[in-house]
Amino acid sequence: MRNSFVVLIVAVFLGGPRWVQTASVAKADQAAIADFTQKAVARALDYDQGNRGSLMDAQNDFTSDGWREFMQWLEGYLDATGAPTGSSLFTSTGDPIVKYQENGVTQLTIPGILKQESKNAYGGISRTTYRVSIDARVGGNPFKIQHLKTIVCFGASTESCP
Repeated sequence: MRNSFVVLIVAVFLGGPRWVQTASVAKADQAAIADFTQKAVARALDYDQGNRGSLMDAQNDFTSDGWREFMQWLEGYLDATGAPTGSSLFTSTGDPIVKYQENGVTQLTIPGILKQESKNAYGGISRTTYRVSIDARVGGNPFKIQHLKTIVCFGASTESCP
């Protein structure tokens, strides 16, 4: 019985600090992922009409599959050269919310406002502002966006939007 008690104390003493360190590293990783995601989402959703480079600036933040999916979402809003046919600006209205972490992938939601503007050939300007929720999956080392989806929030309900 005494030997079992000593083994338990040694296990707690040796294992305790390791557990605390692991928990703090996980929190630090989570904060780093949230910070990366918030900045990367802003880069992806901030672009200027007619300026392909302003859109392409975000490509390195994505995996190749994630970028392909994002570009498919923009299909119909790019000209023949791949430049955006309108401008977009995303502003976060809150901290990223971690939905889950599993197998090195973190699913986050970021609440915000998406402002879009388009100028036509005659000088007319069309502006729209949406309340949105951005769903993003991030993983890898260095971090990369694997999936990014913009959900437009309608009405006063906050069921689909934080």
